[in-house]
Amino acid sequence: GILAVKAHPQGRLYHVAAKGKSVSVLLTFHALKRIARWALTVRRVLEALLFPEEVVRGHRNRFIAQRRWEKHVLRVVYEYQGDTPVVITAYFPRAKRYFRGGGSYEDHILP
Repeated sequence: GILAVKAHPQGRLYHVAAKGKSVSVLLTFHALKRIARWALTVRRVLEALLFPEEVVRGHRNRFIAQRRWEKHVLRVVYEYQGDTPVVITAYFPRAKRYFRGGGSYEDHILP
């Protein structure tokens, strides 16, 4: 669950407990706007990020964590600043367009 939320110059820093570990994740102002625009919740975005069905490589050496909900897939685009995952954007398109079947991981935030 979410332990704490702090203001950050680039957005909001979420401190999260998951799988017995504590993780800090930065959601940029842009990502927060996109989460609101798609009527998503921060909790659902963090869940997709930390417990994805698959993670693929995106542009500019970024990663895309993907998790399906019914006929759609939540795509969370992120990169790292040091050890901190930084969520650039999130969106919720139809799964058939992007989802590759799961089980493939180009990156893991949690082991």
